[in-house]
Amino acid sequence: MMKSRPSLLRNFASRTALVAGLLASACAPSSADSTPPETVQSRTDEPAVASLKDAFAQHFLVGAALPANIFSEEDKASAELVKAQFNRITAENETKWRGVHGEPDEFSFETSDKFVEFGKRNEMEIHGHVLVWHTDQPDWIFQGEGGQPATREQLLDRLKEHIATVAGRYKGSIAYWDVVNEAFEDDGTMRKSPWYTIIGEDYIEQAFIAAAAAAPDAKLVYNDYNLWMPAKRDATVALVKKLQSKNIRIDAVGMQGHYRTAGDPTLAQVEEAILAYKGAGVQVLFSELDVDPLPFAWDRLGADVNFSVELREELDPYHEGFPAEAEEAQAQRYADLFRLFVKHSDVIESVTFWGVHDGMSWLNTWPVKGRTNYPLLFDRQLRPKKAWYAIMQVAAE
Repeated sequence: MMKSRPSLLRNFASRTALVAGLLASACAPSSADSTPPETVQSRTDEPAVASLKDAFAQHFLVGAALPANIFSEEDKASAELVKAQFNRITAENETKWRGVHGEPDEFSFETSDKFVEFGKRNEMEIHGHVLVWHTDQPDWIFQGEGGQPATREQLLDRLKEHIATVAGRYKGSIAYWDVVNEAFEDDGTMRKSPWYTIIGEDYIEQAFIAAAAAAPDAKLVYNDYNLWMPAKRDATVALVKKLQSKNIRIDAVGMQGHYRTAGDPTLAQVEEAILAYKGAGVQVLFSELDVDPLPFAWDRLGADVNFSVELREELDPYHEGFPAEAEEAQAQRYADLFRLFVKHSDVIESVTFWGVHDGMSWLNTWPVKGRTNYPLLFDRQLRPKKAWYAIMQVAAE
């Protein structure tokens, strides 16, 4: 389906020239990159269109999550790459509760304002992440008098005040808000977070009601990982329908998309989830996409490969460079995913990568510290990888 967003599309000729210049040279590494290994590059079959945003303009927006040093343009090379390739942005941390409301009676918007200004200045769609989450929130939120837990009424008041202040400040500027993030376990049960244990399961309803009042023009999103798992998918579809039955607005589901080169999920599982949310009458955002080529390590949560030679050999096999065969496999995985996204672009509004280049990815430090990962489309010198070329070829098909 053709999606017309004339206000978001840049002048093609000037942007193509800019992108061509960026991609033809190896830019200086960003401040996030301390030991940049070389990535095997492919320079064949140059695409006719030089940017992701132009290549997929008829299907969906293409975005990236940004740290402060990029949207403040302290890291100028990465900022230029973002301007050239993407038409949508999410802040990694700066619009979270801790980022804007660290103390009970204080809101600080200096950094989040810079994020919004960067998006406006470059005519990008701006995504707010996140209003209510169980992680990365100050402890005081859940505390009452004398060291006791907050009451339901206290916590609801704090939730409503926070959403009214933060979402209200960016009314008309932030186009999408992740209202609630990761409220379900993989088995479909609700996560027993302080929001749940103090307020009850209706905290999600209360958050969406408050967000709709504070940001009436923004689209409201429930965001989570592993939504390809049937139990979690079905639970979130039930949530959507429950909110709809009470005339509480929910516009989209964010499928985080932290996938791996090999293993789960299958394309069929991802597609089943897309169709389930489409059937529930909401849009789909792929909100945090990356493809991890390293061995599975979630059973070693918190480990540090620098403490063990054996662990590094097992879990960090590419610390001296990304071999061609591994890069080819990752490129194929990305191409398969993007073919699926294009197939369902009638319901998929955007695809956002969780990061800009390999050096800044969260997967270098999580779930195991000290690994050298390669999950994104651009390497540590900001050069396009084989995955970028593979995705661009999908757009040309």
